[in-house]
Amino acid sequence: MRYLSLVLVAVAGLLAGGVGLTFTMASAESGNRATFQELGLMGDILNRVKADYVSETEGPELVEAAIQGMLHSLDPHSSYLPPEGFRDMQVQSSGEYGGLGIEVTTERGVVKVVSPIDDTPAMRAGVKPGDYITGINGKSIIGESLDESIDKMRGPAGAPITLSIARKGLDEPLEIEIIRAVITVRSVTWRVEGDSLGYIRVATFNENTDDLLGKAFDGLTEELGDNLSGIILDLRNDPGGLLDQAIAVSDAFLDGGEVVSTRGRDPEDIERHNARRGSRIGNLPVVVLINGGSASASEIVAGALQDRKRATLVGTTSFGKGSVQTVIPLNGGRNGALRLTTARYYTPAGRSIQATGIEPDIEIAAERSEEPVERISEADLPNALKNELENFEKEEALKEDAEAEKDVASAEMPPEDYPKDKDFQLERAKEILGQMVLSGEILANAG
Repeated sequence: MRYLSLVLVAVAGLLAGGVGLTFTMASAESGNRATFQELGLMGDILNRVKADYVSETEGPELVEAAIQGMLHSLDPHSSYLPPEGFRDMQVQSSGEYGGLGIEVTTERGVVKVVSPIDDTPAMRAGVKPGDYITGINGKSIIGESLDESIDKMRGPAGAPITLSIARKGLDEPLEIEIIRAVITVRSVTWRVEGDSLGYIRVATFNENTDDLLGKAFDGLTEELGDNLSGIILDLRNDPGGLLDQAIAVSDAFLDGGEVVSTRGRDPEDIERHNARRGSRIGNLPVVVLINGGSASASEIVAGALQDRKRATLVGTTSFGKGSVQTVIPLNGGRNGALRLTTARYYTPAGRSIQATGIEPDIEIAAERSEEPVERISEADLPNALKNELENFEKEEALKEDAEAEKDVASAEMPPEDYPKDKDFQLERAKEILGQMVLSGEILANAG
């Protein structure tokens, strides 16, 4: 009925406009007729299932499943949020919620871990990026929707849950017990490294990130004063979050100029987001740490600082999520919300990193491996959007580059005897930043 009422209002408006809208009216009626035919087909199938399926079914559950199927066929990030899920998402964006502290997606009907969040039950229990969650409390969840699986992982703080996890390289699944907790995500932490380097870790981009980043800068300045000689910004395993917070974090390091642009269905509908004049840290050199768990908002920051030549990126190629989702409340949120992919984002140099990721300036692996490490990326997800900037010539050039690079050494890896409890990527980042400080290198902030 709601759709029908909107159609009637539109038709009334066209009639009031006069005879000059005859063609538009015909087109609208044709489009509406096709839509009603499609909805009629859906209704016929729904009635047939309810009448003849082998066991009794619930109409609302079938409709929700059909909606989810429609949206999941578009791309991995479009979905319907029922009222409870919409409320949970709002709470999660505020930085505090109940659960395990884990960012997940689906791949071929299996829940896949993008990244555990810092200092949460999931991380402390040993859940890793790339793990597949195949069961919960001894029951398989393979084939269930992502929302169904997430609902089962939620629960009151203190309640235990056992995850069955398939991990690459292991013949048998792991059974990991986790105690649920109220997850209070402190999105930004900081400390002093050595005598003069500042280390800032951004774990996610929620409503508090920019404020906490400002406090991190204040803390480093108070502790080191004029001795602060450089910043390490750690975005590893940061699954992203709010677009406005990514822009604000980028703004803190840039002195004006573009941070990111977004484009919707209409190629001419471009929205550009710029940094304000004046950087919070002046011209201090910056090293940014990224890896395959750095996604979405963290890629916006990394891409902006790389394109604007404001930072040196160290680590491994990022996840490759270059799309923007808009959350659209339905009936004021009483019917939940639609999370719909509405735009792609582009770095200041015009790069779309959708399904390709951001490559570091200096590639350094986290751990030693004799075999190539499989990169978990956006491109692996079902129905992932293609990178529309890739054309035939570019694909051929990439293939040629890949062939030429076969003999080139892969990412720098830790020595064989490197201590397991030390962070090789961070230690190398400190060395690189220290060399930049000694050489007096100040990266240009392209305006």
